[in-house]
Amino acid sequence: MCPYRLVLEHVTSRWGVLVLIELLDRPYRFSELRRAIGGFGREVSEKMLAQTLQTLERDGLVHRDAKPVIPPRVDYSLTDLGREAAEQVRGLALWTEERMGAVLEAREVYDARKAGSEQG
Repeated sequence: MCPYRLVLEHVTSRWGVLVLIELLDRPYRFSELRRAIGGFGREVSEKMLAQTLQTLERDGLVHRDAKPVIPPRVDYSLTDLGREAAEQVRGLALWTEERMGAVLEAREVYDARKAGSEQG
């Protein structure tokens, strides 16, 4: 797989999108980020969130700041590169929200046409 396609997959994955959009607002601790993403009506497992954060960190989009305190404190934030990606993803998310009516209408037309061709 081409490297740019792999990064595109990471950025546009189910959880990658939500992580990037949330981190645009501010840095988060792991549990805070998990709760914030859950606010979108989707429950992300700890394992999946950890994998997503690790992947985005490896790609240079997320910064992991582990503070040497007890109990351990780890904050996640966007790098400059991550902020660029997150702004692009947020733009697509906003477009999707704004154009959802047109998408639903197109689906209805398609489904009606498909049902008509199957009967005839």
